[in-house]
Amino acid sequence: MAKSTAVIGERPRQIVHRTRGRRHGPITRLMSPSDLGQSLKPFVFLDLFDNEGASFSGFGLHPHSGIATLTYLLEGSVRYEDTTGATGILPQGGVEWFKAGRGAWHGGGDGESGRTRGFQLWIALPPEHELTPAESIYQTPQDIRRIGPASVLLGKLGAVSSALPAPSPVNYLAVRLKAGESWRYQPPADHSVCWVALATGSLAVPEPVQAGELASFEPSNEAIDFHAETDTEFVLGSAARHPYELALGHYSVHTSPASLEAGERHIGEIKAQLQKQGLL
Repeated sequence: MAKSTAVIGERPRQIVHRTRGRRHGPITRLMSPSDLGQSLKPFVFLDLFDNEGASFSGFGLHPHSGIATLTYLLEGSVRYEDTTGATGILPQGGVEWFKAGRGAWHGGGDGESGRTRGFQLWIALPPEHELTPAESIYQTPQDIRRIGPASVLLGKLGAVSSALPAPSPVNYLAVRLKAGESWRYQPPADHSVCWVALATGSLAVPEPVQAGELASFEPSNEAIDFHAETDTEFVLGSAARHPYELALGHYSVHTSPASLEAGERHIGEIKAQLQKQGLL
Protein backbone atom coordinates (compact mmCIF):
# COMPACT_ATOMS: atom_id res chain seq x y z
CA MET A 1 0.00 0.00 0.00
CA ALA A 2 1.41 3.38 -0.91
CA LYS A 3 2.31 5.83 1.79
CA SER A 4 0.27 9.01 2.12
CA THR A 5 1.06 12.15 4.06
CA ALA A 6 -1.17 14.03 6.48
CA VAL A 7 -0.13 17.66 6.53
CA ILE A 8 -0.23 20.74 8.69
CA GLY A 9 0.10 23.29 5.92
CA GLU A 10 2.71 21.62 3.69
CA ARG A 11 4.35 19.22 6.12
CA PRO A 12 3.49 16.06 8.09
CA ARG A 13 2.76 16.29 11.77
CA GLN A 14 6.08 16.45 13.56
CA ILE A 15 7.58 14.26 16.26
CA VAL A 16 8.66 16.59 19.07
CA HIS A 17 10.00 14.12 21.67
CA ARG A 18 11.32 10.59 21.57
CA THR A 19 12.78 8.34 24.23
CA ARG A 20 13.86 4.77 24.99
CA GLY A 21 13.16 5.30 28.68
CA ARG A 22 14.92 3.56 31.55
CA ARG A 23 15.11 -0.19 31.95
CA HIS A 24 14.97 -1.97 35.29
CA GLY A 25 15.00 -5.75 34.87
CA PRO A 26 12.15 -6.76 32.56
CA ILE A 27 10.46 -3.33 32.71
CA THR A 28 11.32 -0.26 30.64
CA ARG A 29 9.65 2.94 31.87
CA LEU A 30 9.03 5.00 28.75
CA MET A 31 7.08 7.82 30.38
CA SER A 32 6.61 9.22 33.87
CA PRO A 33 5.17 12.46 35.33
CA SER A 34 8.69 13.82 35.80
CA ASP A 35 9.30 13.77 32.03
CA LEU A 36 6.90 13.20 29.12
CA GLY A 37 3.93 12.71 31.43
CA GLN A 38 3.87 16.46 32.01
CA SER A 39 3.34 17.21 28.31
CA LEU A 40 1.24 14.12 27.51
CA LYS A 41 -1.15 14.13 30.48
CA PRO A 42 -3.66 12.52 31.08
CA PHE A 43 -1.12 9.83 30.05
CA VAL A 44 1.35 9.89 32.94
CA PHE A 45 3.21 6.55 32.99
CA LEU A 46 3.92 3.96 30.31
CA ASP A 47 5.86 0.75 30.94
CA LEU A 48 6.97 -1.75 28.30
CA PHE A 49 7.62 -5.12 29.91
CA ASP A 50 9.33 -8.21 28.52
CA ASN A 51 10.63 -11.01 30.70
CA GLU A 52 12.38 -12.61 27.67
CA GLY A 53 11.26 -16.01 28.92
CA ALA A 54 12.89 -15.74 32.36
CA SER A 55 10.85 -16.24 35.51
CA PHE A 56 9.62 -13.01 37.10
CA SER A 57 8.44 -12.83 40.70
CA GLY A 58 6.17 -9.90 39.86
CA PHE A 59 4.79 -7.35 42.27
CA GLY A 60 3.17 -7.95 45.61
CA LEU A 61 0.09 -6.01 46.59
CA HIS A 62 0.74 -2.27 46.22
CA PRO A 63 -1.55 0.77 46.25
CA HIS A 64 -2.76 3.38 43.76
CA SER A 65 -5.17 6.29 43.89
CA GLY A 66 -6.26 9.01 41.49
CA ILE A 67 -5.34 7.00 38.39
CA ALA A 68 -6.47 4.13 36.20
CA THR A 69 -4.06 1.54 34.85
CA LEU A 70 -4.59 -0.40 31.64
CA THR A 71 -2.40 -3.47 31.08
CA TYR A 72 -2.35 -5.08 27.62
CA LEU A 73 -0.61 -8.39 26.92
CA LEU A 74 1.07 -8.88 23.56
CA GLU A 75 2.35 -12.32 24.51
CA GLY A 76 2.20 -14.72 27.45
CA SER A 77 0.04 -14.41 30.55
CA VAL A 78 0.10 -12.83 34.02
CA ARG A 79 -1.67 -13.55 37.27
CA TYR A 80 -3.52 -10.75 39.01
CA GLU A 81 -5.28 -9.91 42.26
CA ASP A 82 -6.74 -6.73 43.70
CA THR A 83 -8.69 -5.47 46.68
CA THR A 84 -11.97 -5.34 44.75
CA GLY A 85 -11.83 -9.15 45.17
CA ALA A 86 -10.74 -10.01 41.63
CA THR A 87 -8.12 -12.70 41.04
CA GLY A 88 -7.11 -14.84 38.08
CA ILE A 89 -4.90 -15.18 35.01
CA LEU A 90 -4.86 -12.58 32.23
CA PRO A 91 -4.14 -14.29 28.88
CA GLN A 92 -2.30 -13.13 25.78
CA GLY A 93 -4.34 -10.41 24.08
CA GLY A 94 -6.22 -9.64 27.31
CA VAL A 95 -6.68 -6.33 29.10
CA GLU A 96 -6.69 -5.42 32.78
CA TRP A 97 -8.54 -2.16 33.55
CA PHE A 98 -7.89 -1.07 37.13
CA LYS A 99 -9.46 2.27 38.07
CA ALA A 100 -8.05 2.97 41.51
CA GLY A 101 -10.14 6.09 42.19
CA ARG A 102 -9.98 6.98 45.87
CA GLY A 103 -7.61 4.08 46.52
CA ALA A 104 -7.10 0.35 46.05
CA TRP A 105 -4.33 -2.24 46.07
CA HIS A 106 -3.36 -4.73 43.37
CA GLY A 107 -0.52 -7.06 42.42
CA GLY A 108 0.52 -9.82 40.08
CA GLY A 109 3.32 -11.67 38.36
CA ASP A 110 4.09 -14.59 36.10
CA GLY A 111 1.19 -16.59 34.77
CA GLU A 112 2.12 -19.63 32.70
CA SER A 113 5.80 -20.20 31.98
CA GLY A 114 7.38 -18.63 28.93
CA ARG A 115 7.87 -15.18 27.50
CA THR A 116 5.52 -12.39 28.58
CA ARG A 117 5.40 -9.02 26.83
CA GLY A 118 3.08 -6.05 26.98
CA PHE A 119 2.41 -2.48 28.03
CA GLN A 120 1.03 -0.93 31.20
CA LEU A 121 -0.39 2.59 30.90
CA TRP A 122 -1.37 4.93 33.74
CA ILE A 123 -4.04 7.57 33.07
CA ALA A 124 -4.63 10.52 35.41
CA LEU A 125 -8.28 10.81 36.41
CA PRO A 126 -10.29 14.06 36.34
CA PRO A 127 -11.73 15.43 39.62
CA GLU A 128 -15.11 13.74 39.18
CA HIS A 129 -13.43 10.30 39.04
CA GLU A 130 -10.32 10.57 41.22
CA LEU A 131 -12.07 9.85 44.54
CA THR A 132 -14.74 7.40 43.38
CA PRO A 133 -14.78 3.72 44.45
CA ALA A 134 -12.27 1.45 42.75
CA GLU A 135 -13.30 -0.77 39.86
CA SER A 136 -11.51 -3.55 38.01
CA ILE A 137 -12.45 -5.14 34.69
CA TYR A 138 -10.58 -8.05 33.12
CA GLN A 139 -11.14 -8.65 29.41
CA THR A 140 -10.30 -11.73 27.36
CA PRO A 141 -9.05 -11.31 23.78
CA GLN A 142 -12.60 -12.03 22.58
CA ASP A 143 -13.83 -8.97 24.51
CA ILE A 144 -11.54 -6.57 22.63
CA ARG A 145 -13.18 -4.78 19.72
CA ARG A 146 -11.24 -4.23 16.50
CA ILE A 147 -11.35 -2.08 13.41
CA GLY A 148 -8.84 -2.86 10.66
CA PRO A 149 -5.41 -3.45 12.21
CA ALA A 150 -6.34 -1.64 15.46
CA SER A 151 -7.65 -3.11 18.71
CA VAL A 152 -9.64 -0.42 20.53
CA LEU A 153 -8.47 -0.82 24.13
CA LEU A 154 -10.07 2.41 25.36
CA GLY A 155 -12.19 5.05 23.66
CA LYS A 156 -13.57 4.96 20.12
CA LEU A 157 -12.25 4.61 16.57
CA GLY A 158 -14.71 5.04 13.73
CA ALA A 159 -17.85 3.10 14.61
CA VAL A 160 -16.02 0.85 17.10
CA SER A 161 -15.98 1.64 20.83
CA SER A 162 -14.22 -0.10 23.69
CA ALA A 163 -16.48 -1.70 26.27
CA LEU A 164 -14.38 -0.03 28.97
CA PRO A 165 -15.75 3.22 30.47
CA ALA A 166 -13.23 5.94 29.57
CA PRO A 167 -13.14 8.53 32.40
CA SER A 168 -12.18 11.38 30.02
CA PRO A 169 -11.77 11.90 26.23
CA VAL A 170 -9.06 9.26 25.62
CA ASN A 171 -8.26 6.78 22.85
CA TYR A 172 -5.78 3.95 23.42
CA LEU A 173 -5.18 1.53 20.55
CA ALA A 174 -3.01 -1.52 19.94
CA VAL A 175 -2.02 -1.86 16.28
CA ARG A 176 -0.30 -4.61 14.27
CA LEU A 177 0.99 -3.90 10.76
CA LYS A 178 2.80 -6.26 8.42
CA ALA A 179 5.87 -5.06 6.51
CA GLY A 180 4.76 -2.72 3.73
CA GLU A 181 1.34 -1.93 5.19
CA SER A 182 0.17 1.61 5.94
CA TRP A 183 -2.47 2.94 8.32
CA ARG A 184 -3.85 6.42 9.02
CA TYR A 185 -5.01 7.59 12.43
CA GLN A 186 -7.39 10.54 12.57
CA PRO A 187 -7.74 11.78 16.16
CA PRO A 188 -11.05 13.22 17.38
CA ALA A 189 -11.32 16.99 17.07
CA ASP A 190 -10.57 17.63 20.77
CA HIS A 191 -7.55 15.27 20.96
CA SER A 192 -4.45 17.46 20.76
CA VAL A 193 -2.19 15.00 22.67
CA CYS A 194 -0.83 12.03 20.70
CA TRP A 195 2.05 9.54 21.03
CA VAL A 196 3.11 6.12 19.78
CA ALA A 197 5.27 3.40 21.38
CA LEU A 198 6.69 0.37 19.54
CA ALA A 199 7.10 -3.10 21.01
CA THR A 200 8.56 -4.61 17.82
CA GLY A 201 9.43 -3.55 14.30
CA SER A 202 10.01 -0.22 12.61
CA LEU A 203 7.67 2.53 11.40
CA ALA A 204 8.04 5.51 9.09
CA VAL A 205 5.87 8.35 10.44
CA PRO A 206 7.44 9.62 8.09
CA GLU A 207 10.47 9.88 10.44
CA PRO A 208 11.66 6.42 11.52
CA VAL A 209 10.50 5.09 14.89
CA GLN A 210 12.05 1.85 16.11
CA ALA A 211 11.15 -0.94 18.54
CA GLY A 212 11.58 0.21 22.14
CA GLU A 213 10.92 3.88 21.37
CA LEU A 214 8.14 6.21 22.44
CA ALA A 215 7.57 9.20 20.14
CA SER A 216 5.19 12.09 20.86
CA PHE A 217 3.73 14.46 18.29
CA GLU A 218 3.24 18.20 18.22
CA PRO A 219 -0.11 19.37 19.68
CA SER A 220 -2.74 19.15 16.95
CA ASN A 221 -5.71 17.04 15.88
CA GLU A 222 -4.23 16.39 12.42
CA ALA A 223 -4.12 12.85 11.07
CA ILE A 224 -0.94 10.77 11.29
CA ASP A 225 0.18 8.22 8.71
CA PHE A 226 2.10 5.11 9.74
CA HIS A 227 4.01 2.90 7.30
CA ALA A 228 5.49 -0.38 8.53
CA GLU A 229 9.04 -0.98 7.34
CA THR A 230 8.92 -4.40 9.04
CA ASP A 231 6.24 -6.37 10.90
CA THR A 232 5.33 -4.03 13.73
CA GLU A 233 3.41 -4.02 17.03
CA PHE A 234 2.68 -0.68 18.68
CA VAL A 235 0.32 1.19 20.95
CA LEU A 236 -1.00 4.69 20.33
CA GLY A 237 -2.62 7.15 22.70
CA SER A 238 -4.50 10.35 21.98
CA ALA A 239 -6.54 12.55 24.28
CA ALA A 240 -7.87 15.94 25.15
CA ARG A 241 -5.23 17.53 27.34
CA HIS A 242 -5.70 17.01 31.09
CA PRO A 243 -6.04 20.64 32.30
CA TYR A 244 -4.98 19.99 35.89
CA GLU A 245 -1.68 20.10 37.70
CA LEU A 246 -0.34 16.75 38.85
CA ALA A 247 -0.23 16.25 42.62
CA LEU A 248 2.09 13.25 43.01
CA GLY A 249 2.39 10.58 45.67
CA HIS A 250 4.55 7.47 45.52
CA TYR A 251 1.83 5.41 43.82
CA SER A 252 -0.77 8.14 43.33
CA VAL A 253 -1.55 10.97 40.92
CA HIS A 254 -4.26 13.52 41.77
CA THR A 255 -5.43 16.93 40.66
CA SER A 256 -4.79 18.70 43.99
CA PRO A 257 -2.96 18.24 47.29
CA ALA A 258 -6.33 17.86 49.04
CA SER A 259 -7.47 14.99 46.82
CA LEU A 260 -4.02 13.38 47.09
CA GLU A 261 -4.30 13.49 50.88
CA ALA A 262 -7.77 11.91 50.72
CA GLY A 263 -6.55 9.15 48.39
CA GLU A 264 -3.49 8.34 50.48
CA ARG A 265 -5.62 8.28 53.64
CA HIS A 266 -7.91 5.68 52.09
CA ILE A 267 -4.90 3.66 50.89
CA GLY A 268 -3.69 3.63 54.51
CA GLU A 269 -7.06 2.38 55.74
CA ILE A 270 -6.95 -0.52 53.26
CA LYS A 271 -3.38 -1.28 54.31
CA ALA A 272 -4.46 -1.65 57.93
CA GLN A 273 -7.19 -4.09 56.86
CA LEU A 274 -4.73 -6.13 54.77
CA GLN A 275 -2.27 -6.28 57.66
CA LYS A 276 -5.03 -7.42 60.01
CA GLN A 277 -5.85 -10.21 57.53
CA GLY A 278 -2.16 -11.20 57.30
CA LEU A 279 -1.97 -10.29 53.61
CA LEU A 280 0.84 -7.73 54.01
